[in-house]
This record gives sequence, structure tokens and C-alpha cells, in this order.
Amino acid sequence: MTGVEDVFASLGASLAERGDDLLDALGETGYMLGVSLAAAVVFGLPLGAAVYLTRPGGILPQRIVWSVANFLINVIRSFPFLLLVVFLVPVTRAVYGTTFGTPAATFSLCVVAVAVYGRLVEQILREVSPGIPRVAQTLGATVPQTVWRFLLPEALPGLVYALTSASISLLSYSTVLGVVGGGGIGDFALRYGYQEYDDVLMYFTILVILVIVLVIQAVGQRISVRLDHR
Repeated sequence: MTGVEDVFASLGASLAERGDDLLDALGETGYMLGVSLAAAVVFGLPLGAAVYLTRPGGILPQRIVWSVANFLINVIRSFPFLLLVVFLVPVTRAVYGTTFGTPAATFSLCVVAVAVYGRLVEQILREVSPGIPRVAQTLGATVPQTVWRFLLPEALPGLVYALTSASISLLSYSTVLGVVGGGGIGDFALRYGYQEYDDVLMYFTILVILVIVLVIQAVGQRISVRLDHR
């Protein structure tokens, strides 16, 4: 029991000293995750839908549009995230005037979010029964109407679940941003845990990240199940 008591005593002392920093780090991670998910929905959803619609044999075949969009998604997703952050440094500096800080670091996360969710959206739409767009066209629906009134409602549970998976991936990426001065929970674990040899605080931070992942997964799965009326 003495060893366990020592661990909790050490953790209590660390949290008493670094508790405010931990809350700030959680806030920064929440900001990065929120902004990147918003970018994923606003830009990634249309991008994925465009790849689906313009693919060869799709509802609106456009080889040039499909090739460019598909190429961009593949290139961004194939980049190791840390190298992508370095690659985007000139663009980040041009937009924010700096490459340090949470807002600047979030830019790279948004780029990845758009590509990751765009691919997931395309895959989910491919799983929708081919009969649905045919029925929509038979009823005289335009392409936008086919997407918004037929395809997206049918694919909504899958899209929510895909966004959940993307959220977990983005949370993992956000922890890496601490290495390049982006702040967040990863930076907290590295700075106050690893670099100060406070193993207890570092493992506690990892536990916090694990709990966040489990909560995101549970909430996303529950919403997806509720939306699935099949």
C-alpha cells in the first residue's frame, strides 16, 4: 500500500502545481479538435461527395474534377503528419504570421481533417444502394437534390460514425503538435511529464487522453445507432 499511496501523493502534488496548466492544455486540445472537425464537415463532406459523384460511372462523371480531388486526398493522407506540418510551414506563416501557437498549429490539422473525412465520406456514399440515386433520377431530382434529399439522409448514420473515427484520429494527431509548439495535451505530457521526469503525471495524462477517446467513441456510436432506422 505504501507504493500506491506514494503514487497518489505524487500525483496529487503534481496536479496541485500543474492543474491549471492541464486545464489550459485540455482547452487547447478542444479548440484544435473543434476547429478541425468543423473544417472536416464544411470542406471534407463536399470534397468526398464530389469524388463520389464525379468518379467514372458516377452520377456526374467528370474525370478532371475526380482526378484532381482524388489526387489531393491521396497526397495529403500519404504524408506522415509531422512532415506535413513542416511542409505547410510557409503557408501557415503566410496565414497566421507565425508557426507557433495553437491557432497556427490547427491549420495543419484542418488540412488533414478535410482529406481524412473526405475519403471516409466517399467510402460511406459508395455503400449506399445504387438503386437510391436511380430512384431519385427517375423522380426528376437534380444532382443537388439527389445528394441532399436521398444520399445524405441514407448515409447519415455512417457519416456520423466516420466523423467519430476521424475525431479519434485527429485527437491523436493533435498530441503530436505539442512537439512543434502547438500546445495541447500532448505538449503538456511532454513538457511537464517526460521532460521533468514526472512519470506519474505523464501516465495520468495518457489516461486522460484514453478517457477522452472512449467518450468520443461511445457518444459517436450512440448517435449513429439512433440515426440508423434500418
